[in-house]
Amino acid sequence: MDATSFAELTRRYHRELQVHCYRMLGSFDAAEDHVQEVFLRAWRSRDAFEERSSVRTWLYRIATNACLDTLRRTRPPLQPYPDQLLDEHPGPDAVAIGRETFGLAFRAAIQLLPPRQRAVLVLRDVLSWSASEAAALLDTTVPAVNSALQRARATLRDKWPGGRLEWSPTGAPDPAQRELLRRYIAAHERGDPQALVDLLCEDVRLTIEPDVGEWTGKAAVADALRRDMNTPGQWRMLAVAADRQPAVAAYVRGAGDATFRPFALIVLRVEAGLLRAIDVVKAPGLFAAFGLPASLDR
Repeated sequence: MDATSFAELTRRYHRELQVHCYRMLGSFDAAEDHVQEVFLRAWRSRDAFEERSSVRTWLYRIATNACLDTLRRTRPPLQPYPDQLLDEHPGPDAVAIGRETFGLAFRAAIQLLPPRQRAVLVLRDVLSWSASEAAALLDTTVPAVNSALQRARATLRDKWPGGRLEWSPTGAPDPAQRELLRRYIAAHERGDPQALVDLLCEDVRLTIEPDVGEWTGKAAVADALRRDMNTPGQWRMLAVAADRQPAVAAYVRGAGDATFRPFALIVLRVEAGLLRAIDVVKAPGLFAAFGLPASLDR
């Protein structure tokens, strides 16, 4: 395989492999780093590729093993994925992008699984690979794949008895959801915690990543919002789309600063006109991937 042919492979499979790594790792930054590692490993081993499998399967094997190597060492921080990049995903040969496999809740779910079970779940239940295909990719047996899949499904079923419906994004925002998003932004920008509390359902969940905390239930989330709400004028927010859900990019202006600077991306889950989940990811470096400005003056 010469350099020209390899360059064509990197163009054709880049987004698909990034999506696969993202599902495995739950982190946009880590997924992009791993795609670069996948192509580096592929280039170094190109002479050993014997074409007994497709190029796509070969690359998926490298990508999955790269992710497994990382997951055995560490847990990348959860990060949202820009919808605009999903919308650019190439056509009929591309991996299917199910809405339910992009919510932060889905990625939080698979974080419960050991690395190998996670890989089997993604290959079998997300990508719809056969047990024999998954076994070949993971260098194991079909019974081992089936056993790992059963254990993975049981773990997720214990945590979310309702299955994928409990973590699946509900669809493109309708007018009521857009109005709720507008009210959420307005409450922040005028520093009104009670207006935020009024938008919460009783079993709402708030998470703040990386490693800040999680609160469940309206009372606990309300206390967290009231405690952490900044004074009026310190927030500016822009509506964005992430993980096939409504989201906002939050900018903060510090004391004595004339500029609002990137602070967090906030992904919202709306049900029955109220907020069911608020996932806050402090990742200022991710704003560029969403096409967001590096700062706001007002």
